[in-house]
Amino acid sequence: MTVIYEINTLVWLRELGNRYGRPVALGNVPGEVWDEVARPGVDTVWLMGVWERSPAGLGIALRDDRLLASFRDALPDLTPADIAGSPYCVRDYVVDESLGGPEGLAAARAELAARGVRLILDYVPNHVAPDHPWLTERPARLVRGTPDELARAPEAFLEAGGQVYARGRDPYFPPWPDVVQLNAFSDDLRAATVDTLAAIGDQADGVRCDMAMLLMNDVFAKTWGDRAGTSPAEDFWPYVIRKVRERHPDLLFVAEAYWDLEWDLQQQGFDHCYDKRLYDRLVHEGAGPVRAHLGAGLAYQRRLVRFLENHDEPRAAALPDGRERAAAVAVATLPGATLWHEGQFEGRRVRPPVFLSRRPQEPADASLHDFYDRLLTATAPVREGDWELLTCTGWPDNDTHHNLLAWSWTGGQGRYLVVINYSDRPAEGRLPLPWTDLHGQSCKLTELLAGNLYEREGDELVDPGLFVALDAWHWHLLSLGR
Repeated sequence: MTVIYEINTLVWLRELGNRYGRPVALGNVPGEVWDEVARPGVDTVWLMGVWERSPAGLGIALRDDRLLASFRDALPDLTPADIAGSPYCVRDYVVDESLGGPEGLAAARAELAARGVRLILDYVPNHVAPDHPWLTERPARLVRGTPDELARAPEAFLEAGGQVYARGRDPYFPPWPDVVQLNAFSDDLRAATVDTLAAIGDQADGVRCDMAMLLMNDVFAKTWGDRAGTSPAEDFWPYVIRKVRERHPDLLFVAEAYWDLEWDLQQQGFDHCYDKRLYDRLVHEGAGPVRAHLGAGLAYQRRLVRFLENHDEPRAAALPDGRERAAAVAVATLPGATLWHEGQFEGRRVRPPVFLSRRPQEPADASLHDFYDRLLTATAPVREGDWELLTCTGWPDNDTHHNLLAWSWTGGQGRYLVVINYSDRPAEGRLPLPWTDLHGQSCKLTELLAGNLYEREGDELVDPGLFVALDAWHWHLLSLGR
């Protein structure tokens, strides 16, 4: 199972420079730091924000009072030097020289590969910076506007190189002020996308595609209407991914996806898609909605990305402590890919805007750090073999078993059982285990995080089931032996 560790590259390198008392770029990160990154259970690192950022986009950001206020909220002692521009306002897909350039990235990739870890990088398919070369060299790759439209709606259009272009957008929000919309229906744009992604494939083992659903034919047509031209017969991603894989057959494609379009994007060629629905239910809801979500087909679930935070979402440490840890146990033991975010393990609470190159100092939460260390190490061998969602039972006078989430893993390196009380009150229930061959056996259940050992008879474990009594937000993460 893929386990991704996301790093805000610019902030991370700046802090490493402070730690070592010298400038640190991708090419001279100390080996001991790569050892820390390649912790047990992590097999993929996402270096977020390595591409050349746009000076024009930075200028627009510096004139945006709302953005500047958000910068100051995250970093009260903000200075102009702390504002680097958005990594999603890309001027060119070349590694920024301030980060070490292409040579530095190649060295970082080699360090990760030596530790058995893959590298993935960003791709922003929907838009480019207003000073991207395509605005003057390849205008047909972009969505165009007219001078009249610019005059009527300057928030939705901009002028560059004597041409009027539409600003990039998500159809449910106002246009983004610092980017220009690409035309997913343009044959020229599709060919250029293939070339760009193939070039990324020369430098990395995978790509995380920003807001991937915006390029789907039906979504794009609804967003842009006749302005985009005729919808091609083939959808954007099947064409692009097929062509890229002719050059890089094993390139990992990860989609940032919303609006319940994960299944559609999987069918269009993505290996993994964000599971935003599970995130929302873990953060805001209880066991029932989470369990309902986990009832989906296993083939679908194995290609989702489970997470509790990333650079777009609030820090998980802002959750009540018990909920965060219970949710982390779930994320770490479900089928599919897992995404962890740099700073999550240390309990950082401030999510810096991606425009910034510095974040505030925050004390590390030693207890939380120890929890995550033990969790990642303990669960590294768990998610192999066959996964099964289990059902707890209760009693007429005690229905708290509805707050228990449970599943098992069979095969791989053993048999494992996960039970989580996903509520803020104690819960009890019986959990019939799926292993009927336990009849007549004496069994040992070992807590993987705490080391506690429980001895039970197999007949009881199968029917009526393991008796479970858990305090609020507590869990069992068990291996089973006979």
